[in-house]
Amino acid sequence: MSLIGNSFLRGVLCRKLYPSLRFQVNTAQIKPQKAGYATTVVTSKDVVPSADGKTKEKLNNAAKIFLERAREYDEMIQEAGAEYRIGMRHLANMMGTDPETFTQADADAAIEYLFPSGLNDRKARPFMKPPEEVFPPRKRIQFDRTGRPFHYMFFTCFPHFYDLCHEAIDHMKKLDKIEDKDVRQNKEPNEGLKLTLDDSQWLTKENLQNKIIEDISDKHYENFVAMMDRLLAHPYSYQCKDFILKYRQTLHNQSKEREVIEPKIGEDGRQYVTSYECRFKTCRADVTVISPGTGQIEINGKDINYFQAAAPKETVLFPLHFTNMLDKVDIVANAVDGGYMGQAGAIRYGIALGLRSFVDEATIEDMRVAGLLKWDPRRRERKKPGQEGARRKFTWKKR
Repeated sequence: MSLIGNSFLRGVLCRKLYPSLRFQVNTAQIKPQKAGYATTVVTSKDVVPSADGKTKEKLNNAAKIFLERAREYDEMIQEAGAEYRIGMRHLANMMGTDPETFTQADADAAIEYLFPSGLNDRKARPFMKPPEEVFPPRKRIQFDRTGRPFHYMFFTCFPHFYDLCHEAIDHMKKLDKIEDKDVRQNKEPNEGLKLTLDDSQWLTKENLQNKIIEDISDKHYENFVAMMDRLLAHPYSYQCKDFILKYRQTLHNQSKEREVIEPKIGEDGRQYVTSYECRFKTCRADVTVISPGTGQIEINGKDINYFQAAAPKETVLFPLHFTNMLDKVDIVANAVDGGYMGQAGAIRYGIALGLRSFVDEATIEDMRVAGLLKWDPRRRERKKPGQEGARRKFTWKKR
């Protein structure tokens, strides 16, 4: 009964599906099987020669698509690389230098000279880089011709991320073994080798994704940070310093861009620090911070009422309020060019730089986090031709 039913179902399926199917059959590839088994049919497009060149094996559809895209990507990189090399030679000839000794640093300087730009974001400025640095990297093929993945964690959908986690756990186990061994021998970890990474932080989610070439979720990133924090807190973490530093990035400490000036002694016996060329927009200011003081503020020969509006006054007083130094220092500032807000911003920046010489390191770090020690490069955007302003357009009228 089952044989009759199976034959009936096969007949129905063949009548329903046969019109929509198209087979490309190579008769040489039809392999006779033993009696009682169906014949195996392999299309000519799915077979590729093996390494020995004699036998043939079936190529997985996913592998075919991946190989085709990889081939297109490689061709695109080669074409872009050829154009980049030609462009470098043309640029060297334009600058009057030898194309054979023209480096990437020379190209960057030439681009900045030939195409000056006032855009604040460097990514928006013109550049000429090798295609390997411009285009995002691609993963290598993750499976063989039969569709079997190379990576043992391929089916987790995040093989490189989980491989990183396993590597961290392996380091943790090794450190635990070292600690247990030293405990049995009554030894203690070397405090002189203890890792102090206060000037760095873990890679951001975007940088981590670029490093492992995988898109991960916020939960994955939180687990990564917690795992690495635990590894860093281990008393023997210096044993795996190289592994930890691979996933750290240095903090850009704005407070160290300009060195803290050593206070000088004035004629009245008080200490003072002068910050020159403090800029904001088109304004330039020289600011002197005098300690100890009574909170007097002198701006271009006048007091704080030099600014009539409340906004510039609050801007100038903000670093003094933030550091609780309002009644402890005196300020003397000379500002030129710019408007009242530009002058207030330049004076605020100069006051913040000068206060570093009279506060402790913790307060300096708080000032850095608050953005007081960061120079603001913003400027007024120029008016565009054919427009009413920098962004504003003329009112469109139909008639």
